[in-house]
Amino acid sequence: MTTWVALLRGINVAGKNLLPMTDLARLFEEAGCAGVRTYIQSGNVLFTANRARAEKLPGLIAGGIADRFGYRIPVLLRTAADLGETIGNNPFLQAGAPENWLHVLFLANQPDAGRVAALDPRRSPSDAFAVRGREIYLQFPNGVANTKLTNAYFDSRLATISTGRNWRTVLKLFELAQA
Repeated sequence: MTTWVALLRGINVAGKNLLPMTDLARLFEEAGCAGVRTYIQSGNVLFTANRARAEKLPGLIAGGIADRFGYRIPVLLRTAADLGETIGNNPFLQAGAPENWLHVLFLANQPDAGRVAALDPRRSPSDAFAVRGREIYLQFPNGVANTKLTNAYFDSRLATISTGRNWRTVLKLFELAQA
């Protein structure tokens, strides 16, 4: 059994797509996951499952949410080990950026190198990004509310789906996944 973290996009944000975490946890339990726990109200679920079951979960959970609540919500998965690698690979943290400037976009799949190369590094002055594998590391010195480096921008340019978390949440999810 492996510890996984499900990252849902757009749950309980700005009063939209309201989904009680108890109902979300129940969907994972009904799908055969064990040790299901949620973290904060924005769609973070920790659980254990074998790889074969986990590979089916994004579709099962997204379908369950659509059927029961009417929301079309992407579900991305990472293992605890994946989160550890994400933490170790943050170039902005390695360069000494304050943690409160840092965010990560988790991608549904690894983007095409040509699409990555075509991204505009000057799109949002003072902000910075680095694409590494299935993550985009973000640095927002002026805050996330003021950036043009959004999910919509990266999703359209990289032909994938993303969901973002601030650095503090990434660290906490990793900590919980280790417990």
